[in-house]
Amino acid sequence: MDLEVKELCALDINIYKCITENIDTDRVVLTNKSVIHIADHHPDAYNDVLIELKDTIISPDFIISDSKHENTGLVIKKIESSEKPDQHTFIVLKICTDSQNGQLANSIISGWKISDKRLQSYLRNKQVLYKKEKS
Repeated sequence: MDLEVKELCALDINIYKCITENIDTDRVVLTNKSVIHIADHHPDAYNDVLIELKDTIISPDFIISDSKHENTGLVIKKIESSEKPDQHTFIVLKICTDSQNGQLANSIISGWKISDKRLQSYLRNKQVLYKKEKS
């Protein structure tokens, strides 16, 4: 299987410096490998996550440290839907620290939905790197 890469969006480096100061590019990509992973491991969240990916990366509500993976953040945004009032998109984002002259980019690793209850648990028990200011 060839690795297909879809250019998703540009991230705000000022926001994502909370993960690492060494961000080599603002490009964010989604590979077919990650899409298949989301479909296989989180089928109930697949459609919502793919719809919300870009908005979640561009305007996150929270970024939490991924203590198991270097230069990786857990990016969270509330899903604005009356059908899912307590749901949040949860994205694992790997930050690119060496783009090899533009050949590599920041990459979506996985994504799923979490409840308000799960979000509150993360906020209490994990290292919060970024919290969106209320406007």
